[in-house]
Amino acid sequence: MLLYPGMTALDVIGPQALLAGLAPDSLYLVAQTPGPVPSDTGVSLLATTSFADCPTDLDVLFVPGGDGSPTQMRDAATLAFLRDRASRARWITSVCTGSLILGAAGLLVGYRATSHWCVRDTVLPLLGATPVDQRVVFDRNRATSAGISAGIDFALALSAQLRGENYAQTAQLVAEYAPHPPFEAGSPALAGPAITREAMAILGGLVTEARAAAETTRLRK
Repeated sequence: MLLYPGMTALDVIGPQALLAGLAPDSLYLVAQTPGPVPSDTGVSLLATTSFADCPTDLDVLFVPGGDGSPTQMRDAATLAFLRDRASRARWITSVCTGSLILGAAGLLVGYRATSHWCVRDTVLPLLGATPVDQRVVFDRNRATSAGISAGIDFALALSAQLRGENYAQTAQLVAEYAPHPPFEAGSPALAGPAITREAMAILGGLVTEARAAAETTRLRK
């Protein structure tokens, strides 16, 4: 599981809480260098493994999203690490704008994928992916999910692929994952134009930076 400055902590912690049982001694929190890595809300997560020390052959390569994702889309060391591990990984996965980082590494060209709604349809195509409006999208050995909270859905869906549906359903019950949100506002279609405008006022900077990073990536190719 990749960590980087400005990641969204829930993008990591939600899936990690459900996937840790599948790899009790071999789930690595990886960053360029070990140590605390600040999230985009200020909470730090502890990277225990460096790029250099991360195993070369992985069952799952996972990339979270967050406000720091445009910077990672331009980071040569991060992109080189992802390309190398992805060349041998069984599954290449992401939550939220983590798919943009995979895309910047050239790992989603010709694949169906999703991301946070604010960038899914406008930025993913710049990186060679076909955007899909779904919570979780599988295409061959790529598994991408929509924004933040969709990481729980992703982890359960991936668990079913790795260990079977009974295991995934048991994990869902242990986590008591039976969401009944207080509002029907989890997508632009449900939230309506006024709330969507309010959300875009918060997300606009990320969208602009991600698009610029994607354009830079396209120009380099």
